[in-house]
Amino acid sequence: MTLPKELHDLLVPSVPLWCLVARAVVVYIVVLMLLRLTGKRQVANLGLSELVALLLISNAVQNSMNGGDNSLSGGLVLAGVIMVLSFGLALLTYFSRDWERFIQGRPTLLIHHGTLLRHNLRRELLSIRELRALVRKQGVQDLHDVEEAVLESDGYVSIIKKSEARDELLLREEEEERRARR
Repeated sequence: MTLPKELHDLLVPSVPLWCLVARAVVVYIVVLMLLRLTGKRQVANLGLSELVALLLISNAVQNSMNGGDNSLSGGLVLAGVIMVLSFGLALLTYFSRDWERFIQGRPTLLIHHGTLLRHNLRRELLSIRELRALVRKQGVQDLHDVEEAVLESDGYVSIIKKSEARDELLLREEEEERRARR
């Protein structure tokens, strides 16, 4: 029994499945590397231009992934391959610190002991104005109140306030005094 043409076109890929899988793997890896090269803050803090670029990239690579196949099963195979690759990378970065650094990058110190590290800001293409905005989002109004600021590998900026650093130092000193008394 043969399927009607419309149903056949919907369900049966016009490209061999191995070809769809190979295309998905190559496109996934290339797009991942391109996003990795653009910097960690681009992924976490998508501005309007980055969002548009991401949408256009997804549209641009669509045909290179599906090879002209518009079947439902071809799309499901591609979606499945992308999900398997994503899960596989999550496992790989979980079990291997080297792969984690390669895929996700390393955190970058932006402020250390209250001193702004301009060369690291420049390397991450982060302006002082943008850093101030990110710090304000965490409830700190002035960069002078920041002991340390780190651009994490996921693009989030984590901060330690000077007051928190002083409190931590006092707690450590008290703990050392207690140990010395024993």
